[in-house]
Amino acid sequence: MLHMPTIAEQRISFMGLDFDPLDTDDLSIELVRYVKTKQALGYVVTPNVDHMVRLDSAPQYRHLYKAATYNVCDSRILEVFARLEGKPLPVAPGADVVDTLFRHHIRPEERIVIIGGSAEIIDTLSSKMGFSNIAWHEPPMGMRHNPDAIRRAAQFVIDHNERFAFLCVGSPQQEMVAKKAVELGGGKGIALCCGASLDFLTGQTARAPLWMRKNRLEWLHRLMSQPKRLARRYLIDGPKIFKIWMKHRSTSVQA
Repeated sequence: MLHMPTIAEQRISFMGLDFDPLDTDDLSIELVRYVKTKQALGYVVTPNVDHMVRLDSAPQYRHLYKAATYNVCDSRILEVFARLEGKPLPVAPGADVVDTLFRHHIRPEERIVIIGGSAEIIDTLSSKMGFSNIAWHEPPMGMRHNPDAIRRAAQFVIDHNERFAFLCVGSPQQEMVAKKAVELGGGKGIALCCGASLDFLTGQTARAPLWMRKNRLEWLHRLMSQPKRLARRYLIDGPKIFKIWMKHRSTSVQA
């Protein structure tokens, strides 16, 4: 009998992480399949340039990504780097995955869990978009250095999630919560580490036009929209990815 490789067997090793070769539609279908099988709680991480730069200077967070059930690329810049290495790495932007799930796969009456976000997001989801069964946990600031806050958020996911949980507290906090929830055990469904995706979904933050996204310019749109908050990320930290990629590429060639 012909053996069809599993998702895990198809993973692409790139810049020190193993990525699942799934685009937005493929990942959405895979997540729906996962929750239908009623497996133990799993989680999704979506590394982008910001994540990879952080992992280079803070490798202690790398285990959060290696333990994820699904690890997909959320950067068209990383996609180009991978292609230059001869690796076909699809892109599954977290904002697109979340949008697809809400618009096509999540029933208005089903329980969804949200960690983080804002009251405005919750109100828009419920009053304007019709999602009537939201379990919302608002953790304190600085939870990266607050193990009790991480545990409380993780336990909330375990206690309330049925199919989909959305962790919107930024990286690496959201990945810390997801991994802790898996470690505690007893949870079900899937948790998506999705950053600002619900801001885009509910219109709290304007998404870049499609042409900018297709031409790998979404970062420029975000920078122009929030220059004070994002200047360091895109103008100082972001460009470090070129040197980091060259370092990884040199190492892989030598190996």
